[in-house]
Amino acid sequence: MTLTAPNLDDRRFQQLVDDAKRMIQQRCPEWTDHNVSDPGVTLVEAFATMVDQLMYRLNRVPERNYLRFLDLIGVKLFAPAAARADVTFWLSAAQPETITVRAGTEVATLRTEHDEATGFSTVDDLPIVATALQTVATGNVGGGAVDRTVELQDGVGFDCFPEPPTPGSALYLGLTEAAPSCAILLRMDCEVEGIGVDPLDPPLRWEAWNGEDWVLCEVDRDGTGGLNRAGDIVLHIPRDHVPSVVAQQRAGWLRCVLTEPDVDQPFYSESPKLRSVEASTIGGTATAEHAEAVLFEEIGRSDGSAGQRFVLERRPIALSADPEVLRVGTDDGWQEWTLVDSFAASTADDHHFALDRQTGQLLFGPAVRQPDGALTSYGAVPPKGAVLRLDRYRIGGGSAGNVAAHALRVLKSSLPFVSEVDNRRPAIGGVDGEQVADAMQRGPLSLRTASRAVTAEDYELLAREATPELGRVHCVPGDESEPNVVRLLVIPRLSGDPEAQTDFGALRPSDEVLQRLAEHLEPRRMLGARLLIEPPYYRAVTVVARLTAAADASSERVRPAALSAVYRLLHPQVGGPREDGWPLGRAVQTGDIHAALQRVRGVESVEDVRLYLADPVLGTRSETPVERIDLARTELVFSFEHQIQVRR
Repeated sequence: MTLTAPNLDDRRFQQLVDDAKRMIQQRCPEWTDHNVSDPGVTLVEAFATMVDQLMYRLNRVPERNYLRFLDLIGVKLFAPAAARADVTFWLSAAQPETITVRAGTEVATLRTEHDEATGFSTVDDLPIVATALQTVATGNVGGGAVDRTVELQDGVGFDCFPEPPTPGSALYLGLTEAAPSCAILLRMDCEVEGIGVDPLDPPLRWEAWNGEDWVLCEVDRDGTGGLNRAGDIVLHIPRDHVPSVVAQQRAGWLRCVLTEPDVDQPFYSESPKLRSVEASTIGGTATAEHAEAVLFEEIGRSDGSAGQRFVLERRPIALSADPEVLRVGTDDGWQEWTLVDSFAASTADDHHFALDRQTGQLLFGPAVRQPDGALTSYGAVPPKGAVLRLDRYRIGGGSAGNVAAHALRVLKSSLPFVSEVDNRRPAIGGVDGEQVADAMQRGPLSLRTASRAVTAEDYELLAREATPELGRVHCVPGDESEPNVVRLLVIPRLSGDPEAQTDFGALRPSDEVLQRLAEHLEPRRMLGARLLIEPPYYRAVTVVARLTAAADASSERVRPAALSAVYRLLHPQVGGPREDGWPLGRAVQTGDIHAALQRVRGVESVEDVRLYLADPVLGTRSETPVERIDLARTELVFSFEHQIQVRR
């Protein structure tokens, strides 16, 4: 690709002459004749001519030389990052035994005339545990659960919650086995006595025990209308679900808790009555990556020399949460060698190797000759004739893996009893490999930081080196109340349409990304600095506006265009006045919305704009509109269900 050569010195002939004359005035004040007729000035001009030609040649340093320099200082192109998605495997029917979805199971999007299928593979084994209902109890979140299993078996039934129902009351369901990452079907028969609640928004919360606390379960569907009629409930159980003891019974416990109602949310006037309930496992959710695993590749044999390089068959190599492991086969068996970023701290006894993920090269440590003539080895050298084998590495990645929700519907691997697959949320984290032009800009910055985080810019640069899949990184130094605290606010790269509603769950980086950042920055932070790595505090904003369309414009076209303009303006990644994301801590004002809407084609006038604070978890907004929403320096705005009315 064509790159602009760096301009190392932009001075020309006359500037060099003028600089020389100023130096003469400082160093030789007795030299007063600076006219062109002076022989000394003639020499200055002659040297200026030669220096001008030298600078011209210097500024034409080939791109290859510049890239070689970047290679010398250890700047390498970032490898592509693989997108991840949680994929649910639905069973054709509940099975009496555990069904295991093996790691490496492949799923993909539908192939069309214009687009190739995008493939994903699961990262770990997923056991879909066969389970059933064992015990039922009632009580409250503070304890004191009472076993009601006998009443249920006798067909008598019982009230799900104590009378009168109060927030904190709970219905406990004990499964025969804990079912981490599984989808549990609850078939419930309830009497219509829990009147007063909205069946589409009941004040209920389903939870599972993870060994330390009760954590939220995702409700896929609720056919009971808030425990008011017979129907099915599908729960997605967290991956850390474990057995525990409730009401003196050991089981894999779930519970349904009555929550404090919102202002406009109706509450139970009477407790629902439960007549029967059955539980079964109908699916499970596994993490899948947009990458293909290459297993047990033999890459060659060692010749016994230092600094050896081997090229892998497949490339580029995607980043992995688990470091690659090299095995070196000798007469004494197989040895494990460890992946390192640099050989600077390696000794001749360290079994280390490095990977250039973009070019697919595997490298061993060099031997450097010292001033006294001795050779110092930075890393051990595999014995001559040793077989080199890479057990597992992954290829692929890139932004193409950021597929939309419900796009992964094709099961490419044959699995018994699995009827369909689905990703309930969009895949996130896919980033293309770094371009050469970006590395050329990053090189001088890497020299400045020297792998030490001192300024806010240093923290941001080092964070991007560790996790290139992030969309934005902002370092916020501590204030007077917390002078030693450094907050690193990270925002994932968002793959959805910037002119539509952003999934609130996609705004938080994964635990893997946060862990990788912490491990990379911990040894590089200043001594005494307390580093906090977290997403910004998001403030959801709903815009309600009323527009007048121009006489020659269609209202059906103006409204979607106006909605797109508002969603794009407040987008965390491409919004804001400079289209690089809404600025952190910048207030949102009705004037910003007015300006964005007025630029929409077909808008005659903007009659009214109102701002509301919203709660994306509960799906509600404040009752009172405001003219301005102020944000703290660690807060960031995002859109939530804007409403725009267009009239002629």
